[in-house]
Amino acid sequence: MANNSSLNAIEIKYLRLSLGLSTAQVADLVNVSAEAVEAWEAGEAEVSGLAAKKLLEFDETIEMQVLNTCDGIEALFEKEPKRTLSFVVYDNQATYLQYNAEFIGALPLAELYNTSAWRIKKECKLVLEVDVTLVPMDAQAYREYRDLQGLKENPESRAKWAATQL
Repeated sequence: MANNSSLNAIEIKYLRLSLGLSTAQVADLVNVSAEAVEAWEAGEAEVSGLAAKKLLEFDETIEMQVLNTCDGIEALFEKEPKRTLSFVVYDNQATYLQYNAEFIGALPLAELYNTSAWRIKKECKLVLEVDVTLVPMDAQAYREYRDLQGLKENPESRAKWAATQL
């Protein structure tokens, strides 16, 4: 079967898996049916060029976050001794929307954000020799921590809370 798309069946499947998405999530993101995604992955239908472009853009956004975050961590550790870090991840879409809305435009699903965090963790370990722990958001524990510490809701407060979870 001739394929005018930039991705073939194997590539679309592994891109989906590397993004941490289900076929239903890919379908929702690119406005097709889950059956269409399954047909792409089985090589039974051509991958839509627009769908391939959108998924590749998510992957590129994640890669840019990895590079930018790792550069920032490397700069930080030039000034301070190396230590461990923690990043908050989100176990469901509602919690992600509540606490990390600033990423929704670029990474609309919690799974995409969590994939970014995982890739940052891996890059920090391999390149910077920095240990990063992914901490699942526990909204109640986080609110209690903020109340006790007199903190407002913001990324810095989430990072401080996550550090206490190690």
